[in-house]
Amino acid sequence: MTEPLIEFVKERRKTLGLTQKDLADRAGVGLRFIRDLEQGKASLRLDKVNQVLALFGRRMEPVAFEMKLET
Repeated sequence: MTEPLIEFVKERRKTLGLTQKDLADRAGVGLRFIRDLEQGKASLRLDKVNQVLALFGRRMEPVAFEMKLET
């Protein structure tokens, strides 16, 4: 997962005074998922990430970017 996502989730959770368990319960995901998300696990289910982000009025979606090819 990307650093901005990790920092966003951690900051919002802490701002709202939620523990990882609280966030997991409210989002309907497991505590382990929240721990994995906040620790930057490389492979997470996007639907579950969006369940967590929905609590903050956000979601993951495609973003345009230019890919630079090395020569």
